[in-house]
Amino acid sequence: MARGRRGLVAPQNTFLENIVRRSNDTNFVLGNAQIVEWPIVYSNDGFCKLSGYHRAEVMQKSSTCSFMYGELTDKEMSEKVRQTFENYEMNSFEILMYKKNRMPVWFFMKIAPIRNEQDKVVLFLCTFSDITAFKQPIEDESSKGWGKFARLTRALTSSRGVLQQLAPAVHKGENVHKHSRLAEVLQLGSDILPQYKQETPKTPPHIILHYCLFKTTWDWVILILTFYTAIMVPYNVSFKTKQNNVTWLVVDSIVDVIFLVDIVLNFHTTFVGPAGEVISDPKLIRMNYVKTWFVIDLLSCLPYDVINAFENVDEGISSLFSSLKVVRLLRLGRVARKLDHYIEYGAAVLVLLVCVFGLAAHWLACIWYSIGYYEVIDENTNTVRMDSWLYLLGETVGTPYRFNASSSGIWEGGPGKDSAYITSLYFTMTSLTSIGFGNIAPNTDGEKIFAVAMMMIGCEKYINLNIENYSSPSSLVY
Repeated sequence: MARGRRGLVAPQNTFLENIVRRSNDTNFVLGNAQIVEWPIVYSNDGFCKLSGYHRAEVMQKSSTCSFMYGELTDKEMSEKVRQTFENYEMNSFEILMYKKNRMPVWFFMKIAPIRNEQDKVVLFLCTFSDITAFKQPIEDESSKGWGKFARLTRALTSSRGVLQQLAPAVHKGENVHKHSRLAEVLQLGSDILPQYKQETPKTPPHIILHYCLFKTTWDWVILILTFYTAIMVPYNVSFKTKQNNVTWLVVDSIVDVIFLVDIVLNFHTTFVGPAGEVISDPKLIRMNYVKTWFVIDLLSCLPYDVINAFENVDEGISSLFSSLKVVRLLRLGRVARKLDHYIEYGAAVLVLLVCVFGLAAHWLACIWYSIGYYEVIDENTNTVRMDSWLYLLGETVGTPYRFNASSSGIWEGGPGKDSAYITSLYFTMTSLTSIGFGNIAPNTDGEKIFAVAMMMIGCEKYINLNIENYSSPSSLVY
């Protein structure tokens, strides 16, 4: 069963900031309730000191703290702890665990689910208190007289956090006896546990929370438009298309405007700081965005297609602007960061792999066409290379290259761009999934080098799949 790899996201970071600030004397860990085995995403210094483990050693381990179980741990009690997590319940337990040095310690463990605004459990708060002094008998052969009194005093002093955590609030006008509070402590009931809620941070009116519904929807729009850009930019650069079509020109202009609006929104959107807190200070937000993605986002939203649409633009300048559009592909880094949250879902992984494979084949098809375009005509001798795949395709589809000596003195004809792209995509697909079918074969040196590179990419993919299959237990069953 696959384990999750990521921890806190924005709302949980807000809660984490509050719980760390208010729980200085509490020993606790936070577990991700949305991933299998509920991995620990944060442990405070109190828990590390209490258990003897470093924070790095407990991160991503199960928040049930099963790694602290030992030979004397009650299996029935440990099963109850696990059922509490599985049922998203709130409960408390007395359980014997072991520190890192294998020293047995009795812990009072409280489990409380943390719910978001949609009443969905997103985190588990697990607090621990050392109650070994309460579990051990006070009267024994080695404890007599003042020694017994000193031991009792030390136990009550060290467990002051337990008394403060478990004691209910005393309202004015209520007659509550001290012995009843101690009885509640010894009773260790689960009805005194609070059910925590996440808190929304206070932000200025013009600042947008980066995990709110509007920003999430906007990010999905940017995600879709980024994939659109990743498909159209290589195609336009390789096939040297000028956006003379008014419809496509309007669509690309709208995309540029949306990317420009995204820049404005990013200057007013919170972000998660290095300590896990939500940063809402406008000055810090602007500085962080300028240092990270501002330059790339600015270059990606320039209206290159509008400039290329003019007929009187110099060819060199037009090629330069077309090449600069490739900068937009750097936005895919942000896409990968946003999609990482969905890696735990099998269907999402399958769809993502199909999209990545199709996008890689599309890019390679554009490169394959560019190689054929630059090699089909030898500019030095002004002759056509009959071994180029574009020349052979033109002969096959009935649109061969021909030399117009009467008027322009250049080569004309050849396959159309639609036919050339479909053929290029077909070749890259067959080369990535196999070794090609031979009906489209590389002949020139440049084509052969590129075909070898594609075969190596496909070979690496199959090697990785075979390694995963052989490493899985199911591969041992014949």
